[in-house]
Amino acid sequence: MIIIPAIDLKNGKCVRLLQGEMDKETVFFDNPASAALKWEKDGAKLIHVVDLDGAMEKHPKNLDSIKSILKAVNVPIQVGGGIRDEKTIKMFLDIGVKRVIIGTEAIKNPKLVKEACTKFPGQIIVGIDARNGYVAVEGWTETTQIKAIDLAQQFEDCGVAAINFTDILKDGMESGPNIEQTRQLAQGISIPVVASGGVSTIEDIKNLIPLEKAGVVGVITGKALYTNSLDLKDAIKLTNTDSL
Repeated sequence: MIIIPAIDLKNGKCVRLLQGEMDKETVFFDNPASAALKWEKDGAKLIHVVDLDGAMEKHPKNLDSIKSILKAVNVPIQVGGGIRDEKTIKMFLDIGVKRVIIGTEAIKNPKLVKEACTKFPGQIIVGIDARNGYVAVEGWTETTQIKAIDLAQQFEDCGVAAINFTDILKDGMESGPNIEQTRQLAQGISIPVVASGGVSTIEDIKNLIPLEKAGVVGVITGKALYTNSLDLKDAIKLTNTDSL
């Protein structure tokens, strides 16, 4: 299981939000590249970057910050937020992003995901963010009537590299991940799952490790790293996995 530090971008800065609320932010780094360098130094083998403004505006808004991260580190990064068409996918891959994450469009335009998987094999991740088990879209501002497991199953056998699954009610709360929902999702599909939301301490990582048997291959963690309630080096040592 790989530990993936998260860098959330808002107005060019590295921030963390509380349950995705754009007006409930804490700035941790004015220069996101500095955050990326710290996580690389601490042993990260992959960095998760989200353009929060892009998610709201429906197109990339923090491209300069993403480019600065790419220039600063040697480890691969994956990017999500505001990715709504093939042109944007190609743009990110062309500048050196390893994988792109499709969230809202996965539910509104699943054809885009399937076509992208064919054109960019191994480089497409589907981001599924759920509130009480139901998919939320548009930067978490809208909750649909579609269950996370039903959406994930639509992408079986089309080449999706992974499903990033976030429990919104856990995100930024440092209250522990939603173990059971993550397990159910992983058991219900053959696509590898990356857990996200709620990780607070090394104990949470220990609780997630048994889910490897169900197909959970990684965990994204953000706020816990920035508030020092979780040490990245300790988490990596515990899981002892280099890559997805």
